[in-house]
Amino acid sequence: MPVTFTFDEQITALEAERERLLRFPEDEFIAIIREVGFSCDCCGRCCTREFNGHVFLLEEDTGSVRSFAPDAVVPAPDFDACDQQGRFYVSGYALRTKPDGSCIFLEDGRCSIYDRRFAICRVYPYMLHREADETGVVDWRQIGGLNEHGCYNNPIDDAECARIARETRAYEAAFLDQAIRFRRALRDLFDREGLRYVRRTYDLLMRDFKKGAEVEVRVFHHGRFEPHRVTRDVYGE
Repeated sequence: MPVTFTFDEQITALEAERERLLRFPEDEFIAIIREVGFSCDCCGRCCTREFNGHVFLLEEDTGSVRSFAPDAVVPAPDFDACDQQGRFYVSGYALRTKPDGSCIFLEDGRCSIYDRRFAICRVYPYMLHREADETGVVDWRQIGGLNEHGCYNNPIDDAECARIARETRAYEAAFLDQAIRFRRALRDLFDREGLRYVRRTYDLLMRDFKKGAEVEVRVFHHGRFEPHRVTRDVYGE
C-alpha cells in the first residue's frame, strides 16, 4: 500500500504490531494448527499468482535465490511510496512468475527447488498477523486459503505443531522487521535528500505504468536502495 501516514507513524504502528505478534500465546496458535490439521496435497495452487498474488522474499531468501537464479527476482509489485522526482520505493523483492502466472520454480505441478524453498513457502498456509476481513474488521489471521486447497483434519503431533508455530512466528517477525527497517531508511533518505512523498505523482505514474510505461523502482535490500527500471511485463502481466 502506498504511504498514507508519516514514516514515523508507520514505524510506530509496525513496532506495535511486532510487539503484539511476540506476545501472542503460543499455546493458542498450536491449538489452531492442531485443529486445522492441514496437509499439502500438491495441487500447486498456492504457487500461482491467481491464488496468492506474489511471493515476497525476505532479504536472506533474496540472497539465496540470487546465488543460483539471479534473474528469478524482481522488485515486489506493491510499491510503497514515490518521491516528487517520480521514483518508486518498495520494501523488498518477489519471485518472478511465468506468463501463465505460476511461480518460476513450479515445474509439472511440483516445486523444482523444494529442498531450498523460501521462508514464506515453508510456513504457508500458516500465518500469524492481524489484517482486515472482507467487512473491514481487523483481527488475527492464522491460516491462509482455508478450504481452498490442501487437506484438513489430519493428525499433527504436538512437537510438529510447536515447530510450525515457532517457524511461522519467526517469519512474521522477520517480515515486520524488514518493513520497519525499510521505513526507517526511507525516512532518513527523504530527510537527507529533501525528498517528499506526493500522492498525485504516485497515482499518475501508476496509471502510466499500468499502460506499459517504464518506471524506476528502488528496492530496499540490506540497508540500501537498489535501482531498477521495470515495466509491467516483468510481472508477467
